Amino acid sequence: MFRHDRVRGVDLLLLPERVVVLRGSAGGIVALCDGTRDVTAIVAELARRHPDAPVEAEVPAFLARLREEGWLR
Repeated sequence: MFRHDRVRGVDLLLLPERVVVLRGSAGGIVALCDGTRDVTAIVAELARRHPDAPVEAEVPAFLARLREEGWLR
């Protein structure tokens, strides 16, 4: 479950028996994982928001890592 901790000002992934603090742009990426977008749509949205960022290369790898860890389905 994705949550924003207003007290600490950080985004969190709440998992069974674990809390993962999402730093930098990670929270913004995970927030787009809403069950309606696929990786291509997430990359397209982030590329629109951040045209100079290397999202096409980095975001799919980041999401794949989250899946490998079991943090994202």
